[in-house]
Amino acid sequence: MKLISNSLRTLRLPFAPFAVKILIKIKLIKLENMSSFNTSEVYALRDSVDYSNGATVSKIVSKNTAGNITLFAFDKGQSLSKHTAPFDAFIQILDGKAKIIIDDNAHDLSEGEGIIMPANISHAVEATERFKMLLVMIKG
Repeated sequence: MKLISNSLRTLRLPFAPFAVKILIKIKLIKLENMSSFNTSEVYALRDSVDYSNGATVSKIVSKNTAGNITLFAFDKGQSLSKHTAPFDAFIQILDGKAKIIIDDNAHDLSEGEGIIMPANISHAVEATERFKMLLVMIKG
């Protein structure tokens, strides 16, 4: 596995009487060796993405103009901050447990459970423990 993104982001926080600038180091690991799965093959999705200490790992299963399917492995304490997407997105938990927050309502999901996050509604993902998920977003 090769680390291909380890960036510094700048966050400006307005505190009187001056503005404070904070650098946040973001560690996002993407697998470079297999950006898309082969078609007509059987995969054990849970075993197709590995955990990494202190990081979130993503692996693209399929991506095209109609949408994308992505595997994620979150280490405990990792998260995707509150955001919106222009399309519905489906999450299925493959391993562990996660907290999915949709429009400020928290949903605790376990292995085998799924939820649809509606388009244009804020949502976030929190790793209350290590977990893996499958994210399916279909544009349309």
